[in-house]
Amino acid sequence: MREVNGTQTQTQTQTQTQTQPGSDELVFFVNGKKIVEKNADPEMTLLTYLRRKLRLTGTKLGCAEGGCGACTVMLSRYQTHTQQLLHHAVNACLAPLCSLHLVAVTTVEGIGSVARKLHPVQERIAKAHGSQCGFCTPGIVMSMYALLRNNPTPKMADMEEAFQGNLCRCTGYRPILEGYKTLTVEGGCCGGRGRDNGCCRTNGNAPEKPPEEDADEASSLFNTADFAPFDPTQEVIFPPELMSLTKGQRSQSLRFHGDRVAWLQPGSLDEFLRLKWEHPDARVVVGNTEVGIEVKFKNMLYPVILAPTFIPELNAVTHTDDGVVFGAACTLSHMGAVLREAVATLPPHQTEVFLAVLEQLRWFAGQQIRNVAAVGGNIMTASPISDLNPVFMAAGCKLTLMDKDGSRVVEMDDKFFTGYRKTVLRPQEILLSIEIPYSKKSQFVSAFKQSPRREDDISIVTAAMSVTFTPGTNVVEDLRLSYGGMAPTTVLAKKTANKVLGRRWGEELLQEVCSSLAEEMTLSPSVPGGMVTYRRTLTLSLFYKFYLTVLQKLSGQGVNVDEVGSDCLSATEIYHPETPTSVQIYQAVPEGRSQDDVVGRPMMHLSALKQATGEAIYCDDVPLYENELYLALITSSKAHARILSIDTAAARTMPGVVCFVFADDIPGSNATGPVEYDETVLADHQVTCVGHIIGAVVADTQLQAQRAAKAVRIQYEELQPVVTIQEAIATKSFYQPIRTLQRGDLEAGFKQADHILEGEMHMGGQEHFYLETNVSLAVPREDGEMELFVSTQSASKTQSLVAKALGVPANRVVVRVKRMGGGFGGKESRTTILSTVVAVAANKLKRPIRCMLDRDEDMLITGGRHPFFGKYKVGFLNSGKVVALDVSFYSNTGNSMDLSLSVMERALFHMENSYNVANVRGHGFLCRTNLPSNTAFRGFGGPQGMMIAESWMTDVAQSLGRPAEEVRRLNLYMEGDSTPYNQVLDQFTLDRCWDECLARSEYEQRRAAIELYNRKNRWTKRGLAIIPTKFGISFTAVFLNQAGALVHIYTDGSVLLTHGGTEMGQGLHTKMVQVASRVLGVSSSKIHITETSTNTVPNTSPTAASASSDLNGAAVQNACQILAERLEPYRNKNPKGSWEDWVKAAYFDRVNLSANGFYKTPDLGYDFDSNSGRAFNYYSYGVACSEVEIDCLTGAHKNLSTTVVMDVGHSLNPAIDIGQVEGAFMQGLGLFTLEELHYSPKGVLLTRGPGAYKIPAFGDIPTKLTVSLLRDAPHDKAIFASKAVGEPPLFLASSVFFAIKDAISAARAESGISGPFRLDSPASAERIRNACSDRFTKLCPPAEPGTFTPWSVQV
Repeated sequence: MREVNGTQTQTQTQTQTQTQPGSDELVFFVNGKKIVEKNADPEMTLLTYLRRKLRLTGTKLGCAEGGCGACTVMLSRYQTHTQQLLHHAVNACLAPLCSLHLVAVTTVEGIGSVARKLHPVQERIAKAHGSQCGFCTPGIVMSMYALLRNNPTPKMADMEEAFQGNLCRCTGYRPILEGYKTLTVEGGCCGGRGRDNGCCRTNGNAPEKPPEEDADEASSLFNTADFAPFDPTQEVIFPPELMSLTKGQRSQSLRFHGDRVAWLQPGSLDEFLRLKWEHPDARVVVGNTEVGIEVKFKNMLYPVILAPTFIPELNAVTHTDDGVVFGAACTLSHMGAVLREAVATLPPHQTEVFLAVLEQLRWFAGQQIRNVAAVGGNIMTASPISDLNPVFMAAGCKLTLMDKDGSRVVEMDDKFFTGYRKTVLRPQEILLSIEIPYSKKSQFVSAFKQSPRREDDISIVTAAMSVTFTPGTNVVEDLRLSYGGMAPTTVLAKKTANKVLGRRWGEELLQEVCSSLAEEMTLSPSVPGGMVTYRRTLTLSLFYKFYLTVLQKLSGQGVNVDEVGSDCLSATEIYHPETPTSVQIYQAVPEGRSQDDVVGRPMMHLSALKQATGEAIYCDDVPLYENELYLALITSSKAHARILSIDTAAARTMPGVVCFVFADDIPGSNATGPVEYDETVLADHQVTCVGHIIGAVVADTQLQAQRAAKAVRIQYEELQPVVTIQEAIATKSFYQPIRTLQRGDLEAGFKQADHILEGEMHMGGQEHFYLETNVSLAVPREDGEMELFVSTQSASKTQSLVAKALGVPANRVVVRVKRMGGGFGGKESRTTILSTVVAVAANKLKRPIRCMLDRDEDMLITGGRHPFFGKYKVGFLNSGKVVALDVSFYSNTGNSMDLSLSVMERALFHMENSYNVANVRGHGFLCRTNLPSNTAFRGFGGPQGMMIAESWMTDVAQSLGRPAEEVRRLNLYMEGDSTPYNQVLDQFTLDRCWDECLARSEYEQRRAAIELYNRKNRWTKRGLAIIPTKFGISFTAVFLNQAGALVHIYTDGSVLLTHGGTEMGQGLHTKMVQVASRVLGVSSSKIHITETSTNTVPNTSPTAASASSDLNGAAVQNACQILAERLEPYRNKNPKGSWEDWVKAAYFDRVNLSANGFYKTPDLGYDFDSNSGRAFNYYSYGVACSEVEIDCLTGAHKNLSTTVVMDVGHSLNPAIDIGQVEGAFMQGLGLFTLEELHYSPKGVLLTRGPGAYKIPAFGDIPTKLTVSLLRDAPHDKAIFASKAVGEPPLFLASSVFFAIKDAISAARAESGISGPFRLDSPASAERIRNACSDRFTKLCPPAEPGTFTPWSVQV
């Protein structure tokens, strides 16, 4: 339907023609502009409306489930009863359009733009280098903006809370916090205006500098004096027309009818009860945070939706004699605010329940969800892992239920939930309110939540415990233990509680409760969610924490009880995050260098400002073509099967469907793949993984295409799948070749050794989680031409594979890449599986076709980092010197080769990490499995090889009982040593990195402090580890080490630069402009890069292997030198002239002002058969030292501090390089401690979005983070003596893993266990807890493997 603009009266109004019968008009404002929607579709979200109808593309789609914050916008409404304006941040991907009547929506475009004026919130994130790929930036900007609208002088803690629902995959978060710290009370820089006690830089708030510091060492990456001041009085006003509309509104009652769904918004409680009586099956929706997910991901359809959000009784908060009554539609944020106020004003003994609710709310989803989710929805959803229901149950909250005939009050006890997601409510009843009671003087209440990540995460186990004593004694009068995550509903441990009534609160009671809980709280070994031993152990561990807490509170009231030992106190502490602090150190540009020479300066990312305003165009932001269609994929639901039939009859008749695409529609070849053509564009008769692309549906809109794709019925004949590495080893399911790398005499080495040790380790895979999922737009032109806009790191590979599928020469296909919202290797080869299908469909229909994968599809289809299994045998001397190593790597390759051979080769090249081992042999096996093909991911096999090396190094130290850092230092390479593949290490700086890291991290003092801490604390332990890395720079496939550039100088003196690399947030374009600026001797403002495309620079290598600055930089340098030489005569003729004068003179003299540059890395070419030739051009080195603290009872850990020293040569741009170090480090932190992909035994990916798959969030940054770029690092192998920085720092995050392992060793020592032990990666809370063996774990032994089918398997 076309948009019709109304007459230009005072407000420009957009109206839609033809109202649906019986639908009301929806009136709302977007960025101050009035929108009147006559056909509000109840199934449409605000995000779709903004992006597709209003063409406001600044708000991004990252996950469609409210888990990443990329779509954050601010909603404002005027509350008539309080006469106040309410502003809050929400997820536009979940906000139903119909819920926005009389609401003002503010998007990132509405607060500022590069063309008009930036808002300080936009400017500061950009100038503080907090935007790399920029896809998450608009959401973060809007979270911060909404915070400032509500509180112009926030504290850092407010800011951290505001960001709980936002994710970023590039920056590592530090620069975002740093930039926004300037808007908080703590960090506000006076901008040199001398606020209060002088300048913040001189009054002791500046970062401390060690006294011996060199003069040219810099530590600030941006200057706060450049920031525009923030003036809260200058904000956009609330539309006055909207205020009068709100005040003048007569009835709140609204109806909106769509094709499949009716949205009824009752205006009064009576109307609500009547509608619920008429439509007993209707879903009640307030925040849509649950129903939105069910409709999107569980294919639910609710024909009638009741939205009682504004009914006064449902929003009321009343204080009674017994407690506080909340209407069921109160949001969680509002409930939190009311309870915080109550806690501040009431006597402490009355607020135990309130504090328990608040403790759960701190970690309940993110701010955007808490702002809209209703407390009633949380109860009625009846989730078995609800965070709040256990508290309500333990406290015995009273619920008021109502229907049109009257009301009843029920207590929330074990009878309230009648089954999985079922309650005692009758279909026509509604939940009116919940009463949260005051606690009694002798009552103590605690709540606990254990999840993989602290912020915005779904619980593994959640618990609430309440005990009431006979006043003045420690005799139990009442005990309620409520658990979530231990059954299909929230449960009370009644048997256990009844056993101890009348007993004294002491050691005997503890023993009894634990043994009884172990029996009462059982789980089937195949229970959904897995982690059975861990979950059962948690029920005991959490009770033990409660037991200690209550002992302390009793003794505080003067009751005579057992004293809590000082070594157990840390088990009762409630976690409060500390605000992170950080230092960045780099070598400043020498004095006297021209300001125009920007090489080596911390220049801002060229698109950062556009990214912060939402004006940067990503692939899906390209405006829709007139006759464009949308494509959705049809994928396999079986891991290994023959396709018997495909039935599209039902899908064909659905609205909007245009056509289907299957293998027969491919005009060219169906064979595809980045190296070997061992894949199909569309599956032909057989599928080899879940998510294998079988076909596609093309329809008018995304929603129509996706619905039709789900309606296609496929019949399979299932075949036996191979899913895990162990299954592949058992069935010998390997790809050829099996690689071997060997040096020295292994047998002699093992004979020489004093000790021989064997071990194994498994390292899990990792999802790329680029914030922008895969997206392709194909536009057919004449003569078989096809233009593609793709979010890819490999424009040339996309071009050649599309041409192959279409059966046309490559010169008919042009691929254009403006920028990507993150790549990390995931867009190096796997983007073509989507681009080829979209191109085939566009070719078939001769119309433009677009497809952007949803997050769950992207995670299912595209594969990630290879899981690795390593087996090692290591021989070493008494001193700790390793003399022999035999290691075998097995990678889970998936259903095609992809780049897996190169990944395995890189793992073998890094199998010794940074240690000199005389006799060494490595084997690499590629396991052929029925999983989506795994692919490149930052580090490309290097981290896997090095992780297994550090595992045996730790084992060696532990078996000898020597400090790990001594053993590591003893084995470290020296200048002139050669690697197992016979490459000599020159310009070697690792030893300098090591020494600087030891000094900066104050390793010795920290080690002593940790030993003292661990002696004093039984249930929390600290650990420390220092880990080196050496990363080889070059593509291991020699032919890829080449690059091209094309530079035009126009007659006005402006320069257009293109090169073969793509921009995915890593700042490559920025660095290339810096290089060109230096070589041409012009200001960087005169140079522009528009995009990467196959018709300007041909045959490019993928932007990967960390080598893009080296390769493209040298090509740009080459082209610019040619041009500089051509201009030289004109400079000499007119030395006083300007750049423009010389360019004009050359042009009038008919000089060619365009040049193409080329570069290939010299002297490369390693041969596995002869073990000779140079594999790498040079190495990047780094060392990191990390300290952690683990909670031995729950397995949770805190990252206390990290110091990274990285050798990046002479940095081209320290801001970008430090951003890369921190971003890689945080990605590694996810890999080694947090991110876990769960697959079912049948090969189905179970973790398909941010809800189930946890990447690091703001709260996971080390509390103290120091990053230092090594100074005076000699290097002559790359452009302007710089070094590669993208991948090398990632492995340094393993220092956190080994610090955790160090802390676990201290915990095991308490139980009398010593020596090496196996800890697989990631070191999740479950693995940490299970490794800390103690009396609680002994009560919960695991089931025998083989006696049950597990929920998930280790692939």
